Amino acid sequence: MRYFGERLKDARLMAGMSRDILIKEMNNTVSKNTIIKFEKGLSNPDTTTLYQLADVLKVRPNFFFERNKISISKIEFRKQSSLGQKKVNSIKQKVVENINKYVELEKILQIQSKFVNPIADYFVNSFQVIEDITNQLRIHWDLGDKPLINILRMLENNHIKVIELDEDSRFDGLSGWANDSIPFLVINKNFTVERKRFTTLHKLGHLLLTFPNNVSQKNRENLCHAFAGSMLIPNNVFVERWKSMHSVEELIKIKEKYGISIQAIVAKAKALGEIDNNRYVEFRKMISKNRKEEGLGKYQGIENSDRFKQLVYDATSEGLISMSKASYYLNEKLAEFRDHFDTA
Repeated sequence: MRYFGERLKDARLMAGMSRDILIKEMNNTVSKNTIIKFEKGLSNPDTTTLYQLADVLKVRPNFFFERNKISISKIEFRKQSSLGQKKVNSIKQKVVENINKYVELEKILQIQSKFVNPIADYFVNSFQVIEDITNQLRIHWDLGDKPLINILRMLENNHIKVIELDEDSRFDGLSGWANDSIPFLVINKNFTVERKRFTTLHKLGHLLLTFPNNVSQKNRENLCHAFAGSMLIPNNVFVERWKSMHSVEELIKIKEKYGISIQAIVAKAKALGEIDNNRYVEFRKMISKNRKEEGLGKYQGIENSDRFKQLVYDATSEGLISMSKASYYLNEKLAEFRDHFDTA
């Protein structure tokens, strides 16, 4: 059973289970020492145990025999400290599995995906250069100065892999590199669309911006915040619109058009010197009771990542993968995938 041991550990990490919890979930049908031997490749399970492991860890039995060819590095988490190491390891392993599927599928479809960072040569050490850099990125990606429509799809069109995970509110998102050459972003699919947009662009900043070594981690976070705000609404457009913003209703109009939260709008106004610190503090106190901005408008567009799913459907239609393999890629039951595929 080649790869079984390492893949068993991968599945256990992805499920967020310790060996003790795994044994308990298996009703103590195997010992901890047996699991250790499995993971070290010193012994292999019988068929009954194999299927039991697959059921408890919520993977297909074939999962244990499919080697992962992806390693991830340069990970940038948001709110990592509150997650706990077990959850961090689980998320990282989910990312590895998803990226591995993505790269494997592109290879099957003979898709060449080579990413080039158009702003790699710009060094970021102050807020003053952020606007010039975002302008350059907008030019390279042909975005103009209009509101960005479906940022996740925009990134996928520019060879950045996007993954949406179903996680709790402690996890915002992360960015990193697979095999040192494939950039990826991971976003919590359960957040509001405005929060997803801002977090996505914040993590994009970590991917694309080049910081000198003397820029602290705290300043890097702040600069990535500024990058996200500038990408959502360019400073020149923002300042012009701010001149006529005298009410909450006008802030809502900006939110609904540009997909930027009112909190981010006011923070941007402070960063640009349009409001003083006292007014900003007053706003923070007021909004602290309504962080989700309920009743304060909603972005009218959508944010979803659908390229991978479309590739799965394309590969299935062309007979390059079986429906069973397609259901594996999409984490769906075979019958469920058949129903979706037949009605697509």
